[in-house]
Amino acid sequence: MSPDAMRNQQWDPSMKVVIIGGGVMGAATASFLATRYGIRATVLERDGSYARASSALSACAIRQQFSTEINIRISQQSLLFYRDIGHHLAVGTEYPGIGLVEPGYLFLATDAGAHVLAENQALQTQCGAAVALLSPLELAARFPWLSTEHITLGSLGLSSALSGEGWFDGYRALQAFRQHAIAFGARFIEAEAVDFDTRNGAVKSVITAQGERIAADAVLIAAGAWSSPVSAALGFELPVRARKRDVFSLQANAPLAGCPLVIDPSGFWFRPDGDTGQFLCGAPPRGVDIDDAPLDQVDHGLFDQWLWPRLAERVPQFDALRVTGSWAGYYEYNSFDQNGLVGRLPGISNAFVAAGFSGHGLQQAPAVGLGMAELMATGAYHTLDLSPLALERIAANAPLVERNII
Repeated sequence: MSPDAMRNQQWDPSMKVVIIGGGVMGAATASFLATRYGIRATVLERDGSYARASSALSACAIRQQFSTEINIRISQQSLLFYRDIGHHLAVGTEYPGIGLVEPGYLFLATDAGAHVLAENQALQTQCGAAVALLSPLELAARFPWLSTEHITLGSLGLSSALSGEGWFDGYRALQAFRQHAIAFGARFIEAEAVDFDTRNGAVKSVITAQGERIAADAVLIAAGAWSSPVSAALGFELPVRARKRDVFSLQANAPLAGCPLVIDPSGFWFRPDGDTGQFLCGAPPRGVDIDDAPLDQVDHGLFDQWLWPRLAERVPQFDALRVTGSWAGYYEYNSFDQNGLVGRLPGISNAFVAAGFSGHGLQQAPAVGLGMAELMATGAYHTLDLSPLALERIAANAPLVERNII
């Protein structure tokens, strides 16, 4: 949106916005509401310690290698923001950093999946993302530590002015948005939203577990893995579930030169954690992927019996790995199509949703947070049209299929 159009756009700085969920998506939206529109949101977070928050427990990363244009565009906008986060979210003389590095993502494919990487790369290139397709010989030359047995093709994201891939500290990103929002007038309250006062198809107030009523002109549900019970109180069933993912911290004998984040065809991933031979890795759970599995029960058998043998096959040096730690966190898993659910909540004129990002919330927060601020303040998207992620696709049974889900 041009500066002239922004000046002519009308919004009400006294608008009462209540954001349910103080994780990175809610905090980013509160930050943009305050700085772009002068709207001081009230953010309700049920756990002020963030002990179980996905924002705090994610091994977060950012990539351009998606198979849908909307996800590529969101990542591009978010990456540009994160590269200069210290400037964007400065508070006084404090310039936050998130330790962003961009070694790339490397997707590996067998014969069965090679065509998918090639088709995806055509779209990614069309969108301006720098992604190279590498043969097994090219992979071996670039990454001599990598076994290319059974591999037909690799897809490697390269860093450029517009695109790049890597990882960063998600908890520091959350805190940077949160502190910035607070500095510009947002109010964060430790409270759980359990009900709403609705009249004539609109929310009038949010009711907390303590019985407090908080007046609202607009409400955003951004409660991550716990968004579904909140939306149910407004009569809408969000297909968002808490799905546990285990992450293992490993020590190898030495670092791997130029190692990106690697995604193996069998489903596991690994990446460096610093430059001393420390790595993080993970994979989908063994057996049935159930809702609300306890976070204090890391499946060590997943590593011992399934992950380690495959890691050693892909990187022979990993035969001598040592596990140095582990933890579990929740994906806010969208069981409908594993993509974000973003926009107005059908049936309620002033309720909005930003949830169900299925592991991509931290990397998408800058673009989606800005979009939600624009939509709530002005009634429309201006910077990036997020309507492909609208909730209406659920009732229409029109999933947004993303072939690069990890």
